[in-house]
Amino acid sequence: MPAEDPERKVHCIKLGEELPAMATAPFPTEFGKELQEKVSKRAWDQWLEESVKYINTYRVDLSSREGTEFMIKQLRIWLGMEDGELAKTAWTPEEQAAIDEEKKAEAEAESAASSSSDSD
Repeated sequence: MPAEDPERKVHCIKLGEELPAMATAPFPTEFGKELQEKVSKRAWDQWLEESVKYINTYRVDLSSREGTEFMIKQLRIWLGMEDGELAKTAWTPEEQAAIDEEKKAEAEAESAASSSSDSD
């Protein structure tokens, strides 16, 4: 994980502001150099957290060509460097909110049923 370079700032394409850059390129490629010039350390750290969802959902093997290409594509879309839709992950905040609401409703129904059976 590249360290922050507090002496150098970039106009971050993801966050839209001048922020500290990464001290080194995240990949030893031309794309890695491009990321170092256009993506802040803060945005890179956010991507690293986000990328775990894709790795876990799709069981991505980062040592394979297919896995690497999939993750690079998701990264490019996430950064806005490429048009397209991000792949769906196994968990989204909206899905979690719906699950929580459903569990709450079930608990309330069970509580109401147990209260009415206690009063019989």
